[in-house]
Parts: sequence; C-alpha cells; structure tokens
Amino acid sequence: MDEHEVKALIREAGVPVPRGVVVAGDDFSAAGELAEPLALKAFGPGLTHKTESGAVVLGLRHAGLAPAAHRLRERLRPAGFLIEEQVPAGVELIVGLVRDPAFGPVLLAGLGGVWTEALRDTAVRLCPISEEDARRMPASLRGSAVLRGWRGAPPVDEDAVVKLLMAVGGPGGLWERLDLGEFELNPVIAGPSGVVAVDARYLPAAPTPPIPAAPATDFLPLFEPRAVAVVGASTSRPNFGNMFLGFYRETGVPLVAVHPTAEEVAGVPAVPSLDRADVDYALVAVPAERCAEVVRQAAGVPFVQVMSGGFGEAGRPELEAELVAAARAAGVRLLGPNCMGVYCPRGGQTFVGGGTGPAGSVALISQSGGLAGEVIKVGERRGLAFSRVVTAGNAADVTPAELLRWLAADPETRAAGLYLEDPRNGRELYEALRDADLPVVLLVGGRTGQGRQAAASHTGGLVSDERIWAAVAEQAGVTLVTSQDDLIGVLAFFQAHGGRAVRGDRTLVVGPSGGASVLAADAFDRAGVRLDPLPADRLAALRGLGVVTTGNPLEVPVGPMGRAGLVAEVIDALAGPYRDVVAHVNVTAFFTYGDAAEPLYAYAHALAGAQAAHPHTRITLVTRNAECAPPGVTDEVGRIAAAAGIPVYRTMEAAAVAVAAGGRHGAA
Repeated sequence: MDEHEVKALIREAGVPVPRGVVVAGDDFSAAGELAEPLALKAFGPGLTHKTESGAVVLGLRHAGLAPAAHRLRERLRPAGFLIEEQVPAGVELIVGLVRDPAFGPVLLAGLGGVWTEALRDTAVRLCPISEEDARRMPASLRGSAVLRGWRGAPPVDEDAVVKLLMAVGGPGGLWERLDLGEFELNPVIAGPSGVVAVDARYLPAAPTPPIPAAPATDFLPLFEPRAVAVVGASTSRPNFGNMFLGFYRETGVPLVAVHPTAEEVAGVPAVPSLDRADVDYALVAVPAERCAEVVRQAAGVPFVQVMSGGFGEAGRPELEAELVAAARAAGVRLLGPNCMGVYCPRGGQTFVGGGTGPAGSVALISQSGGLAGEVIKVGERRGLAFSRVVTAGNAADVTPAELLRWLAADPETRAAGLYLEDPRNGRELYEALRDADLPVVLLVGGRTGQGRQAAASHTGGLVSDERIWAAVAEQAGVTLVTSQDDLIGVLAFFQAHGGRAVRGDRTLVVGPSGGASVLAADAFDRAGVRLDPLPADRLAALRGLGVVTTGNPLEVPVGPMGRAGLVAEVIDALAGPYRDVVAHVNVTAFFTYGDAAEPLYAYAHALAGAQAAHPHTRITLVTRNAECAPPGVTDEVGRIAAAAGIPVYRTMEAAAVAVAAGGRHGAA
C-alpha cells in the first residue's frame, strides 16, 4: 500500500497524521490550503524506503513544489506525490508490527529515524499489550531520558505515546485488522503537545491458517502408566530398546517387549505387535522409516513415544508428517519424535539409569533429552526432587504448551522449568505461561542468532528471537535464564520457597568480607534486585549485637572463631521488612586455620533456626569457595539447609538470579 493509503487507515484508528493531499499530475493547487513549510514525498513501485531513495524533499514553500516534483520525476518516475505540512522537530520514535512465525503479532517501539539503525534501542511486546505494557515500553529504552526532557528540552506527552501504542498494539488495535506482513510508523514525532506519525508503511501478507487445537488430554497415564511396552529391543544385539528394558526393570513398572518372533527379550515377556500390548505407554526405538508402521498398530494405547531421530530435525519433514498421520489414525497421542521420554518417580517412568530419585514437586519440560537427563542427575545431586519430567523432542503432536497447562493443574507439581528450542505453537505457549498459576523458569536455546531478516522494514529486522523471548517472559511473568546451572538454581529456589507466604519486597545480603559484599551488590544489581538501605529504626538493635557497619550488603563476621548464631540474631533484628535474606559465608575461612567443619555446621543450624522463626522471610545460603572444604562437608551443610527449606548456592551470581526469579513470580 502507498503511504497515503496507509495513513488513511491509521487515521481512522485514531493515530494522528499530518494534513496532506495526493497529487498525480502537475497541478499542485490542491496543496494551497496546507501551511508551510511542506514535505514532498514521491510514491510508487520500488519506493518503499523513501529516505534511502532520495524520494523526500523537506522545507518547501508552495512555489517550490512543482520544480522539486519535476526533479523527482526525472530521477524516480513515481506514480504520484504526497504533499504534507511538515511537522515541527521533536523526539523521533518508531512503532511497528510484525507477525512472528511462532508467536504471531508483535509490537515494537523505540527511538526512530536513523537512530533505529544506529542504536537498535527498542522494546518488544506480544499483542495485545496492556496499558502497563504501553507505559513500560518507552521507559525501558536506554535513551528514555530524551522522552522525559533532555538538556532543557520539554518532555514528550507520555499519555499521547501510550495512546498511540494502544491504538496499534492494544485490544481492538490495528494489529487485529491488518494482514501482517509488516507495518511500521517511522518516524513518529513526539513532543509536549502530542504525537504525529509522519511516515507509514504497510506490507500485507496472506492470512495464516489457524493451528487446530489439540484434543483435551489427561496426561496422568503418560507419567504414571499401568504398564509400558518397549518396541525395538533385540534378542541378539543390545540396543537402545534393551537399555530401556533395563531401566524399567529397575523401577519395577509392569513391562512388555514387542518383538515379531521372540516370546521374551532380556527376560521380559514379549508380544508380536503393539496392538497385542495392554499398556498405557509405548516406547518406540526402531529406525525412522519403520516408526509410522509401528504407531499405526498402537490403537488403544493412550501415549506412544518415538525415541528415534531422523525426521524433521534431519530435513525429512515428510516422514514426520507421516508419523503424525499414523498417530491420528490410531487415535493415540504422540510424544516426540526424537526424544528420550518421561521421568516420574511416582510412576516408575524413567529414561536415565540408576533408578529414580525421590518424588517431589518440581516439573521439567525439555525439547532436549540429553539436557533433561543432566538436569535430573545434577538437580537431584543438589537436592531437587521431581514430580514430572517430559522430553518433547520435535513436538510434532504433544506440545510444550499443552503439557504446561496440564502440569499447572497437577496437584503434585508446584514449580516448572522449560528448556525450548522451537516452541511450535508459540502463541499457545505464551498463553499457557501467562495463565500458569505456579512459578516457571524458562531456558531457550538458539535465541541469540541473527534473528529474522526483513527486506521492507526496520521492524522485521529488529524483532529477533532474543527480544521475542524476553517479551514473552516479561509479559507472562516468568523467569528467563541463560544457562542450565541457573535453570537448576531457580528451580531449587522455587522448591524451597515456592509455597512460603512472604511479606515485603526488600532483599538483605549479609555475610563477611568487604570485597565479597561489594561484588555481591554488583551481582544483585545485574540481576535486577534492589538492595535497599537498612531501616533506621533497626540500627540500634544491630549496634547492640556488636555490628558496626550499617550498609546493605551488611558485613557480619562469620568464621571458625565467630559466634555461629550472630547472623541469626541479625536476621531476628532485621527480618521484618525483608522478603529475602541472602546469607553468605566464605567456606575457605573455616579450613584455613584448621579443620573447622563443626563451626560451619553450627552456622547452618543457626540459619535453619532463623528460617523456622521467620516463616514469612525467605532465607538463602551462599557457600562461597565451597570446593575448599574437605569431601562431604558442604553436602552436610546442604542437608541441614534443605531440611529447613533453605536453598544453597555456590556463587552470589547464581543466588542473585534465583532471588530475582522469586521476586518476579511474587510480583506476577
């Protein structure tokens, strides 16, 4: 659409635009009522980027229109001209829409004009946005100071900016009426008296077909099956199928093998085909080309997991489509393909060796089986206890979104983590994250790539995977982390403190060493956690304990020669205003001057007592330099803390990420 057509469209939606007229020939008299100075813009095929094409002339008087148009015609051969009243200078903004392939319509706002490319200072939200989103987007820009008034310039009309963003991306906004494509207002001139969109671009696209809703599914038999079948185990050459038979024999779940000729495989009774197996769950570990044939035989089996790879992820989408069609024909739900399966101590489900750990309240959805196995093993080593773990692989049928919706209503699950690479139906996932009434932490692989390229607008090029996922987390009220270690750490915090009713919104960091305290302040600041000054009315109580420093982080002597209960007494004096107290200790100090494990244990017991005495405060322990302790010491400290519901971290950075996640969930 040409610019004047787009402006007619947005004017109807309540977006202010300059007064203007369209001229196709050489008669410019229609522009006579426009106030000078004037802007002359050529339009037509190939003139999408007018500034780069030299298709705009500014600062014209009426007498200069015809000569300027003649020069543009000779060079560009346009279809016509849009003549507008030139808007006074102000702060230039960009406001754009683009249809993300996974998440649908997305709104972008930032500093506009040439600064869009130079600074890439933008904020992104999924549509529809709320009024709170519309106020937070401009405030989150690095250059937001120019909107509030900079070096004597007046501040822009914030309410007018909010109204513009809502008209484009809010409920009932332009995003609902356009066939995106790409849509962009760049620049929008913002000033103390309002906003005006001086340039507009819209490239329609064919409407995308809606994704059919998944059938309502009770996933309990997936996690707690009556019996399990394994397809693909061998009587002659041990393979993945045999490995899983071994895993399941360890857990004791009722088990059957599927083999065309054998009566038993590795001591497990066998049936010749899957339609002869009376099970809730079948694991298929045969070559990709045979998987659809096996799945067609699964009628009556609620869930079939295809472990095999070699489908869409290997450039063979037709094979994956055939597999899904086979599952539909058999009336079964398909997990995978290209996934490891399910882990659930309550149900005897596992895809890792060594038996199952204790049943707990933490769930995990992962598109990577290998990473899920690592999170299980490392997480259990650090004290996590899982309710349900499921690997989705290619998620050709069962999606992370529907699994999350079920887990959010599962009475055994109180916190969830997700590792994703391709969300499949991203809009469904976003809505599931937004609606989940439990704390969620999200780790996304591949989100720092080159993003999406767009030939026609800045908006398309700026809306990258990284920005989209940050917007999803922000709007859904979930925590987005960048490492497996932080995924485990945040889940540990949720497990320890997720059910605790807390008060206030302050965080206190307390422990030894001036340098460590300074670095702790930096770590919490990077994580977005504010460390407020100590309450003035509590300082006298601190001095009574012999604590002379009054900052936050608060320096308190902790070590083999110190009083083990001092930090607990400090917490008694200060805990009231604080939602979170992070106590840190330098483990090295306890062993530099002899074997001092007992004072360290006493310190942990004192913290445990403080947590019991202050149930509305979340206490977190950081054991810095824990590798300097003799074997088994920090394990015992962890057991003492875990029994009291205190999560333990080895670095301030990990604790800061976890505390920030806890605060984010509380705010949501």
